[in-house]
Amino acid sequence: MFALTVPAMLTFGIFLIAMVMVGVMTHGETATFDDFTVASRQLSAPAAALSAGAADMSGWLFLGLPGAVYAAGIGATWIAVGLIIGTYLNWRLVAPRLRVYTERVGAVTLPSYLEKRFEDRSRVIRLLSAVVTIVFFTVYVASGLVACGLLADNVFGAGFELGLTVFAVVIVIYTILGGFRALSVSHSIQGTLMFLAAVALPAIAIWKLGGFDALHGQLTAAAPALLDPGAKASFAGKTWSAGEPLGAIGMISLLAWGLGYFGQPHILTRFMSIRSTREIPLARRLGVGWVTVALAGASLIGLAGIAALDKPLKNPETVFIKLSADLTSPWIAAILLVAVLAAIKSTADSQLLVSATSLTEDLYRAFLKRQPSDGLLLLIGRLSVLAVALAAYVIALSGGAVLDIVAYAWAGFGAAFGPVILLSLFWPRMTAAGAKAGMLTGALTVLLWKQIDPLLGPLETGVYSMVPGVLTATAAALVFGKFAGRRPTRDWAGTAEDGTPHAAPESGDRSSSHATSPMNR
Repeated sequence: MFALTVPAMLTFGIFLIAMVMVGVMTHGETATFDDFTVASRQLSAPAAALSAGAADMSGWLFLGLPGAVYAAGIGATWIAVGLIIGTYLNWRLVAPRLRVYTERVGAVTLPSYLEKRFEDRSRVIRLLSAVVTIVFFTVYVASGLVACGLLADNVFGAGFELGLTVFAVVIVIYTILGGFRALSVSHSIQGTLMFLAAVALPAIAIWKLGGFDALHGQLTAAAPALLDPGAKASFAGKTWSAGEPLGAIGMISLLAWGLGYFGQPHILTRFMSIRSTREIPLARRLGVGWVTVALAGASLIGLAGIAALDKPLKNPETVFIKLSADLTSPWIAAILLVAVLAAIKSTADSQLLVSATSLTEDLYRAFLKRQPSDGLLLLIGRLSVLAVALAAYVIALSGGAVLDIVAYAWAGFGAAFGPVILLSLFWPRMTAAGAKAGMLTGALTVLLWKQIDPLLGPLETGVYSMVPGVLTATAAALVFGKFAGRRPTRDWAGTAEDGTPHAAPESGDRSSSHATSPMNR
């Protein structure tokens, strides 16, 4: 589709070499396991905002979302609305408390935080949450590698497998070398590229169409349902038709994507790594603004593709690639397409690192060798990156739609971790039994929903698995957290004037219940 040109080869080559060099340059700063996992909690507000946004969006920002809008019309943008709301609430509700609590208990992973927060001596919480993290993240990384193969095949005609392999090798190299420090630097570069591409391509397309009025006219001519937020257009491969009303279930399913934010380890790790809670308000404004512009741009790309392209696409997820090739010069197109690779890599490397950290911290150190040297932990962490990447590579070879794979993994994390994380931060007396019940119920509901929903007969919903997953997980966590298990001896409660959380003292001692957190610096 997009011929193997010198501009594309040079631009992609320079970008990949630059990413490897980031790993090389940060390798010397990655001397401890803490450096490798959370960069010693020294991310600035802009770096944290860009890194969280870049880690969040993945290849679906330029492949999956534009493809969904291209195929179904503006009704598909309810996903974007849900994600913007979820991003804001995540920064507002979760970031300040999680930053303080994880440092206070010395946790660098969500499983270790949850174990210490709930004082779980059985280690079940740590084991269960580590397994959920590794399983769903391996699938999530696979979605990124699928997007890499799709990009390489469409841009260079190099073949799905070859493109997948080359990009996977580069991601693994710089992640192993520099760990979280390499990721935070590369994400600042990649997040900027993604932002510029999300603004530039729809602007170029709309300008060439003759403005928004011309875009509106062509979409109306193609199918009025494309501009109806309450409808889902039907794309038959050649033309669009009215399709069917989106309905309440459809809207809820799309908006429910926003619920997933509270349980995404690769995003929550950015909250744990920011250098001070006082930087969180700035990071929130930057992060929410970045996400809003990026999602709006991606949605416009899908709509512009319907109006600007002469022939309907066989694969809607290639609309960004096709528009870049058709509407811009080879050099500009190459830069725009590098932004797609940046989006893919910024999420895949984050997920690789979080999975590897969980393998090392929550399985190896917690269950196999309780007092390893820091050097050994660092080695195990790097080997774990390779192991997760290989597993994801095998899964990715089977292909599949990027948005479908992302939707499955996103729901798994959102349901398993989201309710438990929120309750751990805002319900001081919740028990370990509630955390275990919530995680297990949420994960199993997502895993089994496709089999459960059809069995409901007349009550079959067709709703996105995130919705029943979050509801059942919340219910289980509330019931078991109230009536089963031993309450934590330490009561986490309250916030300082600037929003920084502080803990109530040990049970029985209320003399310092309003002490300001030592983390509030």
